[in-house]
Amino acid sequence: MRKLTVSLGERSYAILIGRGLLDQGALIAEVVRAPRVAIVTNETVAPLYLSRLEGALSAQGIESRAIVLPDGEAFKNLDTLNTIFDGLLRGLCDRSTTVIALGGGVIGDMAGFAAATYQRGVDFVQIPTTLLAQVDSSVGGKTAVNHPLGKNMIGAFHQPRRVIADTDTLSTLPDRELRAGLAEVIKYGLIRDADFFDWLEAHMDGLLGRDPTLLSEAIERSCANKAKIVAEDETERGVRALLNLGHTFGHAIEAGLGYGEWLHGEAVGAGMVMAARLSQGLGYLSSEQCERAVALIADAGLPVTGPALGADRYLALMAHDKKVEAGRLRLVLLRDIGDAEIFADVPADQIRAAIAQCCVA
Repeated sequence: MRKLTVSLGERSYAILIGRGLLDQGALIAEVVRAPRVAIVTNETVAPLYLSRLEGALSAQGIESRAIVLPDGEAFKNLDTLNTIFDGLLRGLCDRSTTVIALGGGVIGDMAGFAAATYQRGVDFVQIPTTLLAQVDSSVGGKTAVNHPLGKNMIGAFHQPRRVIADTDTLSTLPDRELRAGLAEVIKYGLIRDADFFDWLEAHMDGLLGRDPTLLSEAIERSCANKAKIVAEDETERGVRALLNLGHTFGHAIEAGLGYGEWLHGEAVGAGMVMAARLSQGLGYLSSEQCERAVALIADAGLPVTGPALGADRYLALMAHDKKVEAGRLRLVLLRDIGDAEIFADVPADQIRAAIAQCCVA
């Protein structure tokens, strides 16, 4: 088992990465305040892993209540959030109850937001079962639901008590979901870790082939990068915004097509290409480094072109992004592989040109 720490003073917590962790109920018993938990999962994950988790908890004397949601980004909304509250209230869950998120990024975000707001805040534990959730969304305390006008626009910062990434759960992950997770892995290399980017170029075939040693290494290095950023800037007032490379474009794709049409990682992959092309067009990123970025995203099996929503539609959707401040769109762009920066007031014609370059009908 590999262990990392997100250093946030009294709210610091461990990220545990390894095989078979789902069966080790003691890892959860160590961080719950009372022997009662509510497990939030979905209809896809529940048949695979819910009974195992319940058994591991029962062996530790912990009573569990399951709340099973429909699967998919299309259900990441206030109506589904209310289903979680219904389950917590019907189960007479009190402030000592710990909410456990068992699933991918959608489950983690919704369960975390429910934990942040139920009775003004209860503890929660992340047990991510997708690559994307293990390397990114389960770490850092961002929780939210979507709104038709914008992704993750309603939410809260609420740190988990622990993150438990059982890499064995990746064995049941569809290939498309695995590729989507690699988008967030590539992101860390692009924004701050050039050596990791080089490593990914050398090992992408093995990652796609699900080599367990390579996947564990990628997860650990991704989480280590994110843990450092979160410790420095928990509520995204500065450097943490760099983690949104490609996300402003990507969120526009998700909202424009309808949530769930593209996976989040697929939209981020195309969004990072747009960001790289825009960086090149502005003279920040060399042509050679831009092509390296695009090539690695393509090698991961991710889209390198976005849907032809039209530049006006992209810009309208991007105006609802969380990184807009005082009406100014702030974009994460690249100066080099491993060197990202936040820019405001990027000329609209340059953004339009990058969108047009990267979109197909």
